[in-house]
Amino acid sequence: RPPTPGRFSLTTRSPLTGTIFDSNAGGTWGVIFKRCGFDAMIVSGRADRPVYIELKGAEISVKDAGELWGQDTKTTVKKLTESLGAGSSALAIGPAGERQVKLASICVDGHRALGRGGVGAVMGSKNLKAIVVKGAQPPAVADEESFKFVCYEANKWLKASPITSIGLPTFGTSMLVNLMNEYGVLPTRNFQENRFEGANDVSGEAMADEIFVKRSACYGCSIACGRRVKDSRGQEVEGPEYETLWSFGAACGVSDLARVVEANLLCNRLGLDTISMGSTIACAMELGSKGLLDIDARFGDADAMLRLIRSTAYRDGIGDLLAEGSARLAEKAGAPELAMQVKGLEMSAYDPRGMKAQGLAFATSNRGACHLRANMLGPEILGLPKRVDRRATHGKAGLLIVLQHSNAVLDSLVLCKFSSFALGDEFYARLLSAATGVEYKVQDLQLIGERIWNLERFYNLKAGLTGADDRLPARLTQESARVGEKDEVVDLKPMLAEYYRFRGWDEQGVPSPAKLAQLGLEG
Repeated sequence: RPPTPGRFSLTTRSPLTGTIFDSNAGGTWGVIFKRCGFDAMIVSGRADRPVYIELKGAEISVKDAGELWGQDTKTTVKKLTESLGAGSSALAIGPAGERQVKLASICVDGHRALGRGGVGAVMGSKNLKAIVVKGAQPPAVADEESFKFVCYEANKWLKASPITSIGLPTFGTSMLVNLMNEYGVLPTRNFQENRFEGANDVSGEAMADEIFVKRSACYGCSIACGRRVKDSRGQEVEGPEYETLWSFGAACGVSDLARVVEANLLCNRLGLDTISMGSTIACAMELGSKGLLDIDARFGDADAMLRLIRSTAYRDGIGDLLAEGSARLAEKAGAPELAMQVKGLEMSAYDPRGMKAQGLAFATSNRGACHLRANMLGPEILGLPKRVDRRATHGKAGLLIVLQHSNAVLDSLVLCKFSSFALGDEFYARLLSAATGVEYKVQDLQLIGERIWNLERFYNLKAGLTGADDRLPARLTQESARVGEKDEVVDLKPMLAEYYRFRGWDEQGVPSPAKLAQLGLEG
């Protein structure tokens, strides 16, 4: 079986950002959907009542979801999979998606998520509560012998890499909390600071020492970066990832690990993106502390944080404002600069003042401030595939563009990005060639990635975005933070000019006719 094969993608227009958007998740749903005999599903229109879709092999039916409407995701998934029987898998929205909260996620298998961009609100707008699948048809590949051999080689490399064989299996993504704090790039209290005094209390090491039960994995994954932990009641639950430890930890000034675990579980059950939810709460806390928002919540107040999660999911009281996301919340409070977002999408757990190319990645991502379009953690912090000066401004656009193309391909292959810590594009080209029977070279993958990137850019331009949206919050470009022995800001303008030039776009960030012709995208 291929490395990290358990992923799938959903594509839509984001109600949070207005951009083209795709969200990616692991677990078992994607594998079982494929075993129903389908490569993709298009859901159009809107049901006149709450429904769910059931795929039982190639048999597709739309069923009444009246009794499920209003239920949380865990209850919904449990009822549907018990009804369909062993070997089934379900994805579902919770109360947040039903109310079209712009931070709403889609919960997969009860604990994974199609998380960002408000994709759960899209399902809610269609009155679609869930999609449950059950299938047993094994997918065919063009060259089975070659495919098995490349899979064997790829999995050997995963076992040889210290990150995919030791680091991620031992601590999961939570191992990054103390590391990022040490480097001075852990955004704290709504990016006002870049180090958190309570980082160790909500770190991977703390999880391992205090609440860890066992590792967990998506389908067929040897990395097993997931954590099963004990909650405050002693029950075994899925533990939070790095981004969630940050969003409900350092971002909100909370150093209580049990409360962060509770916040993660609450978001999963109610159907909320943990990154955007935590970041929006952090924004609200700063607005409140400055007298710009009438809210009983301050940094470090874990009780208030949990209350705001619930009120956001149900659009109750001030939660109705938070449900629109940090950009709209801060705009309404008269301080748009206090929303740490790009193109409406809340930033994730990396302070670009200490990772300059990560700032360029946030600014140019087609779906907003996303670290998954091209995470510069590898070259700027971990030294993978090579180390670059994380404080340098010039000379990084080319590396970022290559990573953006590679990640676009990885999302299309629906393989986990963690595999790239051990594998290069050559492995992905060989896997794709064996699976399809069409020969792909490394340069072909880069061309595919470039076509995807330019098509998404073109969509966003048609949707009304411009080069002016390739920006960072003023806090990061104007308010310095101590990184090592120097105070740093992000000098975005020269990086952006270099990026546009390398991409073959004009000074406004519009792909030139020559570039579109080169990629076969003219007309």
